[in-house]
Amino acid sequence: MRSPARKWSRNPHRAQLLELYVRADALLRDFACKCAPAGELPAPCCRFAVSGHEPYPTAVELEEVRHAARAASVTPRDPRKLPTAAGRPCPLLSDDNRCRIYESRPFGCRTYFCEESMGSIGAWPRDEVNAIGRQIADLSAAFSPREPGPRPLTRALGLANR
Repeated sequence: MRSPARKWSRNPHRAQLLELYVRADALLRDFACKCAPAGELPAPCCRFAVSGHEPYPTAVELEEVRHAARAASVTPRDPRKLPTAAGRPCPLLSDDNRCRIYESRPFGCRTYFCEESMGSIGAWPRDEVNAIGRQIADLSAAFSPREPGPRPLTRALGLANR
C-alpha cells in the first residue's frame, strides 16, 4: 500500500497548488517585511497576537502543510511552549524562530505583509494576488468538496483551545 505522503507528492492537485505558489512568490518577490530589525525573528507576521493575523489555509493547502511536516519530521508545537509564547507564535516555528515548512507555507503566509513593506515598493498587485487566491479556493473545492473551507491554522492543526 502506498503511503499518504507518496500519493500526495504525485497528486495533480499538489502540482497545481505548487504552481500557484510559484506565481504568487514571483508576483511578490519585491515585497519584504521591514518591520523586524535585521536578524530579529520571528517577524511580527509569525506572531499571530502581534500581527492580528493568522493564516486561514484551505484543505488543499493543509494537505501540503501536512506533507511538508511529515517530510521534515515536523510536529506542530503548542504555541504556548515556543520561546516567544507571549506573541502567540505560529506552531510551525522552530526553536530558533524559523519556519520549518517555509517552501510549503500557505498562501496567507506568502501574501501577508505589514503596512510598512506594502507602502515601500509601490503598487500592491491586488488583482493578480486575489486571482491566485480564488484559484487556490477553486482547487481546494475540487480537491476536497466536503471540507468546510478555510480555517485558522492553529485550529486546522488541532492546536486551538489548548
